[in-house]
Amino acid sequence: MAPQLNVKGSDSGTARILGSGASGIAELLIFHPVDTIAKRLMSNKSKVSASTLSTIIFKDYATAPLGRKVLSLFPGLGYAAGYKITQRIYKYGGQPWFSDILSKNYKEQFTNTFGERKGKMMLQATAGSLTGIGEVVLLPLDALKIKRQVNPEAFRGRGVIRIFMEEGTTLYRGWGWTVARNAPGSFALFGASAATKEYMFGIQDYHKATWGQNFVASIAGAIASITVAAPLDTVKTRIQNANFEQKVSGVTVVKDLIKNEGTAALFKGLTPKILVVGPKLVFSYTLAQSLIPWFSKYV
Repeated sequence: MAPQLNVKGSDSGTARILGSGASGIAELLIFHPVDTIAKRLMSNKSKVSASTLSTIIFKDYATAPLGRKVLSLFPGLGYAAGYKITQRIYKYGGQPWFSDILSKNYKEQFTNTFGERKGKMMLQATAGSLTGIGEVVLLPLDALKIKRQVNPEAFRGRGVIRIFMEEGTTLYRGWGWTVARNAPGSFALFGASAATKEYMFGIQDYHKATWGQNFVASIAGAIASITVAAPLDTVKTRIQNANFEQKVSGVTVVKDLIKNEGTAALFKGLTPKILVVGPKLVFSYTLAQSLIPWFSKYV
């Protein structure tokens, strides 16, 4: 007999939405410029030097006053808000939901296969991987955000509704590479975080971790996730930032990238991402892990 899909967990659905949504809003307000810089560095196909760095980052506003330069790092804020808040609600609120399903219906299998401690961590990591795979449904919002950040000419004055109507499935370009990136990336994020709580702090119930413990666990998860997903993230970004009418396959992107820039180019932007995008993930993940249990006390 098939197991029942029992998904009721320790935190309410409302608490998960509020906690993860709040973390997404806070992250967006603080880190959107950082994300823009990282995307522009990853999309750049020429060698980066001190003389070209300003042009790569600020584009047409490289020689503009400082205030205008800073504002130029907020392109597509509306698309970013729609994507980031939805994505964080899905990722941080959805992973516990998948974890509840696996825990209530398949916990015994995980325990028998990996042992009690490792089984619990593998369950968290697997729930994260499933969440990452499902994240592909948000790809159109991600594609629009990236295009607005690095290739605004592709919009040609069109609004979001018109773009959805005209481009259709084109907005899902690179979905296979997105799944290939998200599955191991989310596995590493939630798995490394769970491992840190389990082995470094000896926490039995991950929901009872303190803010500081969540912070340290988030650092481990973020570094693992960014490093594992870096090559596929570069490919995905190159596919997505092209003009709508250009149909470039991921295989072509990889071949051209290795041929023209070398295999090290697959990790372009890794250092900036770990140094400046990593804290973004650490910030939002720590906040979500702390806010969800807090909201659960009231809703």
